[in-house]
Amino acid sequence: MKRILKILLPVLLLGVFVYSLFYLYKKSEQEPVVYSTETAFYSDIVNKTLATGSIKPREEIDIKPQVSGIIQTLYVEAGDEVKEGDLIAKIKVIPDMVQLNSAENRVESAKINLENAKLDFDRNKKLHDQDVISFAEFQRFETTYKNAQIEYDGAQENLEIVKEGSSKKMGKSSLTLIKSTVTGMVLDVPVKVGNQVIESNNFNDGTTVAIVANMNDMIFEGLIDESEVGKIKTGMDLLITIGAIEGQRFNAKLEYIAPKGTEQNGAIQFQLKAKVELNEDVFIRAGYSANADIVLSRRDSVLAINEGLIQFDETQPYVEVSTGEQLFERKDIKLGLSDGIKAEVLDGISS
Repeated sequence: MKRILKILLPVLLLGVFVYSLFYLYKKSEQEPVVYSTETAFYSDIVNKTLATGSIKPREEIDIKPQVSGIIQTLYVEAGDEVKEGDLIAKIKVIPDMVQLNSAENRVESAKINLENAKLDFDRNKKLHDQDVISFAEFQRFETTYKNAQIEYDGAQENLEIVKEGSSKKMGKSSLTLIKSTVTGMVLDVPVKVGNQVIESNNFNDGTTVAIVANMNDMIFEGLIDESEVGKIKTGMDLLITIGAIEGQRFNAKLEYIAPKGTEQNGAIQFQLKAKVELNEDVFIRAGYSANADIVLSRRDSVLAINEGLIQFDETQPYVEVSTGEQLFERKDIKLGLSDGIKAEVLDGISS
């Protein structure tokens, strides 16, 4: 047994040594490098920058009441189409006690003046008819009487407006009827029946009863970084991508770039606006978030290669062109527009 072990042990050691040498040889042996090739192709190349923002109607009109009171009736809800002059709501006037008292006192005062003027008019008319006084003198009393009548009628009308928000003389132009001032879609009705509203005046913006906008005139409103704003100008084309509408892009035309930037999160941003070209079969809601690709320059159907294939000798770009099986030669090329992924080739190679 010992004799067998003495023979096997050297054999095993020799086998391990030979295997180790073979393993190290294989490991140190490098595989030959095989270079893959690509072919130049024709493609559209667009150099663009990105702006983030949202889609909004160009104008949103706040409809406000002309008198203060309580909402009695609402005739519309969000999503309704309205025309200029259509009824939005009706207000029940709650008269202010100070104004009401003042209006009632004005009526009483006007009534007394009217009665006094009528007595003077009747008395002097008899004298005039008897040729006791001249027409010129009588005319003075007649004018006073007519003015007193106008003042009394005005005081009564003012009292009706204070109490009811309208008068018989105003008819359909009642201040209690809130009407749309534009044609469009009702975006929001922020009040409910029973809510108290305040009229718009010099000291108060008033309560918004409804917001109306023309949904056929939409704009993209967004922000662009200061590092990119110098590359754009009004009239440029935009491609709008709306997050809520997948698989569709909308064309737009840049109309406005803010002359002053604002700081947001430590970076200076400039506001821009662009008119969106709508598709008839797609309804765009106000407030959709969107991204805009601003086309700085564009080349359609030009010869291009992937930028990863381009090498540079100082400032001279070149590529390695295959001349046989794993054989290559240098070709200097002239580059055009690049979008960061592929570059336009103006000269040096062909497809």
